[in-house]
Amino acid sequence: MRIDIVTIFPDFFGVLDVSLLGRARRERLLELGVHDLRDWTHDRHRTVDDTPYGGGAGMVMRPEPWGEALDALLPEGEDADAVVVFPTPAGVPFTQALARELASERRIVFACGRYEGIDARVAEHAATRARVLEVSLGDYVLNGGEVAAMAMIEAIGRLVPGVVGNPESLVEESHEAGLLEHPSYTKPQVWRGHEVPEVLRSGNHAAIAAWRHEQALERTRRVRPDLLPPEVETR
Repeated sequence: MRIDIVTIFPDFFGVLDVSLLGRARRERLLELGVHDLRDWTHDRHRTVDDTPYGGGAGMVMRPEPWGEALDALLPEGEDADAVVVFPTPAGVPFTQALARELASERRIVFACGRYEGIDARVAEHAATRARVLEVSLGDYVLNGGEVAAMAMIEAIGRLVPGVVGNPESLVEESHEAGLLEHPSYTKPQVWRGHEVPEVLRSGNHAAIAAWRHEQALERTRRVRPDLLPPEVETR
């Protein structure tokens, strides 16, 4: 998989060189390119924003540098199967299902906006070259798209085959089966008066599986009842 990021703050993405994603880059499981939007400006101030048409507070990112950036990264007639992701609080919610869908893509470009966002014509134009997704990390507003892009890249990248050493560890995670993950424990058996549940020490795999499922249901009912279908929620 190839991921490109366009931003006015490329230093944000230095963290991509550490942990599992850093190893995935070194082993060429993931190709990651970070690009400074200002490289596609042509004035001495490297201007990327201007006042909004119709008035209002804040500034809007100009279409010209974005157009040139996307032209360079997605030349016309090439990479028609690429996906351009615009992180925005006005987008569709980012979910584990969407992360898994995007992990199967060959090429993703993240367009990280700032200020009041990117001129809307940029997404319209990008849709003539590639599939476009406007995606929200949650129901809140950030200063720009960089933090959201980093979260999405981590969620997507760890699902690429080979990135996580033990693929079985991806199976029982929160949201994979529509539930939050069950609680996890390790040694010591007793810590500060708190004991590991007896069933987990029993060696009875069927009982352990049943306990974990019930714990996942209980946690989901308590924390995220909106994830449960009505017939399960009312039991």
